[in-house]
Amino acid sequence: MQENAKKDSVFYKALATILLIIPWIAYLWITTYDKAQPALFGITFFYWYQTAWLVISSILYAIAAYLIYRGEKQ
Repeated sequence: MQENAKKDSVFYKALATILLIIPWIAYLWITTYDKAQPALFGITFFYWYQTAWLVISSILYAIAAYLIYRGEKQ
């Protein structure tokens, strides 16, 4: 039983790691957002793409934190 829990822990930590890496790839892959068009409400793509990734990143970080620290008592 304890070995199965350890496998689950490793799986969840690996999944959390992947969730934490996704925003880094999105930010570092500059050619995907190094453009002015399409504009959204007058804001160029370069700026609203990064702003959208701030929101997405915070959601992914929250999920990763939950996966890592789930079930632990403070």
